[in-house]
Amino acid sequence: MLATAFSILMFAGFSACPAAVSSVPGGGSDDLEALYRSGIPFTEFLAAAEERKASWERHYAQGDVDPAAIARLAAVPGTWRVLAIAEDWCSDSVSTIPFLALLAERVENLELRIIDSEVGSGLMAQHPTPDGRGATPTVIVLNEAFENVGCWVERPAELQTWALGAGSGLGNRDFVTKKMAWYEKDGGRSTVDEIIALIEHATAGEAICPTG
Repeated sequence: MLATAFSILMFAGFSACPAAVSSVPGGGSDDLEALYRSGIPFTEFLAAAEERKASWERHYAQGDVDPAAIARLAAVPGTWRVLAIAEDWCSDSVSTIPFLALLAERVENLELRIIDSEVGSGLMAQHPTPDGRGATPTVIVLNEAFENVGCWVERPAELQTWALGAGSGLGNRDFVTKKMAWYEKDGGRSTVDEIIALIEHATAGEAICPTG
């Protein structure tokens, strides 16, 4: 189901974007490099987090990354950078970003930096959810030249398909309960898999991300 949902969201609901096209209105790859370099490492973000602190710490301390996923990314040539727009209060951020941090720690060819939604507002506007919202987390994959080669927004594809479909009719409490139960069961695996897939597509010259 995950592979099907991911394909649907990437190739139907999401638009393919040229590898060298900037996500920053009016800017080029230098803007993306500046944003990336202004970001902070995950450990610094974690230390400063005030909301959902226990969940951030638990996911980072107790989370794991499938060795097969580590080997899969390690086999991809080049150096890749992930620029994540995240907020400590965001339930989707806390359920995804720690696992990307763990992935980046376990491979030499991936780096991660985090900026907040105020700094990253332009990127969020350029890469909305399928229903048109700017959302955290928004994840931008950058190549060695700091060009945007892939984007990932808010949630893994399977969960997003549910959230915008069957889940959309639920009350807020039931929606959040079911969403967080999905995240707990998934344990970050879908997030990691989909980010690696974006990098693999980028190596084939296919930069995929939602665009406004």
